[in-house]
Amino acid sequence: MSRVRLRALVDEDIPVLDGWARDTARRSEFADFGLPPLSHADLLARVAGDPRTGFLVVEEAGRVAGSVSWQAVAYGPNPQSRAWNIGIELDRDFHGRGVGTTAQRLLADMLFATTDAGRVEASTDVENLAEQRALEKAGFRREGVLRGAQWRGGRWHDLVGYARVRAD
Repeated sequence: MSRVRLRALVDEDIPVLDGWARDTARRSEFADFGLPPLSHADLLARVAGDPRTGFLVVEEAGRVAGSVSWQAVAYGPNPQSRAWNIGIELDRDFHGRGVGTTAQRLLADMLFATTDAGRVEASTDVENLAEQRALEKAGFRREGVLRGAQWRGGRWHDLVGYARVRAD
């Protein structure tokens, strides 16, 4: 049985998550956008009550491991053309243990179970092979490369797009 679960953010989580966000040595090279870290209290205030976004804590064996988030993206004007774009941040201590794979699978399953969206998508840097493997193990299919899609570290980076659709 998996020891990974997703849960709501509580006040006690904020110093832990904020500490990781401020500690550049713990931050992934793929998450460094050159912006000051947003406090998780501010983040929670932004997503509270907004049905187009969400945020949950990733916990493994009772320890805060990171967070997952999602936002709606539209591929047409009708509600049926909405999809969810997801993201994950894990503390380095939890890398390589299957936590990210399980968290992303749980999040996609939750979004399919609680919404009518037909698609959950994610993207990662073409050089982030660990995240590509995690997404594939979580049931996401590689769809292609998004050339020059992300500005980070003073240059444009290519991303690899992945998705799960309800029919998968």
